[in-house]
Amino acid sequence: MTRESTDILISGGGPAGLAAAAAFGSAGFSVICVDPTPPVTDGDAEGADLRTTAFLHPSRAVLQAASLWDRLEPHAAALQVMRIVDAGGPVAEPRIVKDFDAADISDEPFGWNFPNWLLRREMVARLADLPTVSFRPGIATTALFTREAEARVTLSDGAIVTARLVVAADGRNSTIRQALDIGVHTLRYGQKALAFAVTHPIPHHNISTEIHRSGGPFTLVPLPDRNGQPASAIVWMETGPEVTRLAALPERDFEAEMNVRSCQILGPLKLATRRSVWPIISQVADRMTGERTALMAEAAHVVPPIGAQGLNMSLADLRVLLELAEADRAGLGGAKMLETYQRRRHLEVKARVAGIDALNRASMMGGQTFRDLRAAALDTLYSVAPLRRTMMRAGLGVR
Repeated sequence: MTRESTDILISGGGPAGLAAAAAFGSAGFSVICVDPTPPVTDGDAEGADLRTTAFLHPSRAVLQAASLWDRLEPHAAALQVMRIVDAGGPVAEPRIVKDFDAADISDEPFGWNFPNWLLRREMVARLADLPTVSFRPGIATTALFTREAEARVTLSDGAIVTARLVVAADGRNSTIRQALDIGVHTLRYGQKALAFAVTHPIPHHNISTEIHRSGGPFTLVPLPDRNGQPASAIVWMETGPEVTRLAALPERDFEAEMNVRSCQILGPLKLATRRSVWPIISQVADRMTGERTALMAEAAHVVPPIGAQGLNMSLADLRVLLELAEADRAGLGGAKMLETYQRRRHLEVKARVAGIDALNRASMMGGQTFRDLRAAALDTLYSVAPLRRTMMRAGLGVR
């Protein structure tokens, strides 16, 4: 049994946990980051996360502080326009198309899109350059004991680590959160999401498109060209049984249904990767702190993949944690720091989860009358310019 100490122990090596390790390591803190599953850093490898993440531009400052942005930028696909398409009429075709252009509120795009497997690759490479960071894939946290002065974490390899601050970034079923006996409020929709990439003949022109009919949005998010062809990532949300059916279809039959659902906005879509299936829930932890411990990312909040909110909420958590840690290094992990983090993040998180929940329920509407009401609401929202700009700023998390 080995014993060691560190400033910060991060439980979780997904994009949020890796970003946290890079940010705290870049700020000069000693960090140990563990995750039971080694990250898959090749998009063609078994187990690769084929979803994509759009970093909205307020998140870029956190990535820059972690010296990650220069690594990521060459792989970015900018998101200049968020296009909402209502295809909820009797026939699956666009009846309302509204563009929310970032130029209305900023000189910059809304954000930049990246494949999740690539994020892991670049983040792991960054950690290798940081002498104060130890990344330990294949190692899990198995126990947590806290007291006023420090936290003690037991790892699956038998090591015991004492830390001034434990950061729980270990997902919706967080081991750390459960060890602290922090409850969660969970909403289930009976939905799942298919995630995959496609090529198409019509360029996306850096437009992210959400097509609403029923069951949830069908979202096309820009990617860099693939083998010389325009490419997009797709998240297709539907009821659980429908996603199961779609996932089992032969490729040709799947493409036929995909092209009906996409209304061929970008022309005929061609499947470019395998399909992966993900459950959809909303979840909020009852609190985001415990003694010597901070919850962030999906350990604290889970949202449906609407409006690129998930990882950006996680980086908002990280931004506050990093700011508080740097402002009072001696107080790292202390009660004052954690009380401030709870106050600044928890109400904001609950409000944002509630808003995304409402949007998701609206996107699921199946009856024609309800779909017509949704279309009318979209038309009204877009027509009032001050309201449209306010909603865009709220989506970015800026005023």
